[in-house]
Amino acid sequence: MLIHLHYDRPGKTVTTFDEWLVLDRGDTKVLLLERFEGADVIVGGDVILARGAPVVWYVFPETWHDVGRFHDADCNHTGWYTNLCTPIEMDGDDWRTRDLFLDLWQPVEGTPIWLDEDELADAAKKNIIDTYTLKRIENERALIDMQVKMGQWPPPITRDIDLAGALSLKE
Repeated sequence: MLIHLHYDRPGKTVTTFDEWLVLDRGDTKVLLLERFEGADVIVGGDVILARGAPVVWYVFPETWHDVGRFHDADCNHTGWYTNLCTPIEMDGDDWRTRDLFLDLWQPVEGTPIWLDEDELADAAKKNIIDTYTLKRIENERALIDMQVKMGQWPPPITRDIDLAGALSLKE
């Protein structure tokens, strides 16, 4: 099933990603974006997601995050990108979520790093993020930090279903 995921970045335009729903369980939805059409995503000088590369997204209904399994131009796995966002609203093949600015990059080799803290602080200062949502973001970050320290992040399914697995589930 092709899902139209509308991704609202406050202060920017809404982007729609057409992704294949390759696994639909109550606790997890696995989506396959066959070709990322944005500009290369770079962290610390390294391309963590190349334009044209595939992404496997793991959506956990009712949680305030999703996780992407990122790849380079040669489809090599570069790491996991945890995106803090509102719980995804699903209406058939039309899904919506709102970006909450803060993201965690966890390379295959190396130390996880929180990204866009300055954007979150700016959004809070400009009242783009309300107090309740800001508290939810802080709680989500603390929960993820605890799981990282315990070696339990990213969630097991993000390791179990890799790109090859997602492609095989699509067929």
